[in-house]
Amino acid sequence: MPNFLIAKLKKEYPNNPGAVYGTLNNLGAMKGNKETAKGKAMDKKHERDVKKKLLDKKKSKE
Repeated sequence: MPNFLIAKLKKEYPNNPGAVYGTLNNLGAMKGNKETAKGKAMDKKHERDVKKKLLDKKKSKE
């Protein structure tokens, strides 16, 4: 499940879980309460981008 996106949406819509999961369904990241392949790919890409950003930050400090 794209947890980074869920956290971001929950922050934007704090009292409306329907908006959070409705948005995920509209994006294709979820189908009902199940995560789709697109959702898994989004999560993997986010993790990869975060790691790359942290590595770049470390290299720039050195």
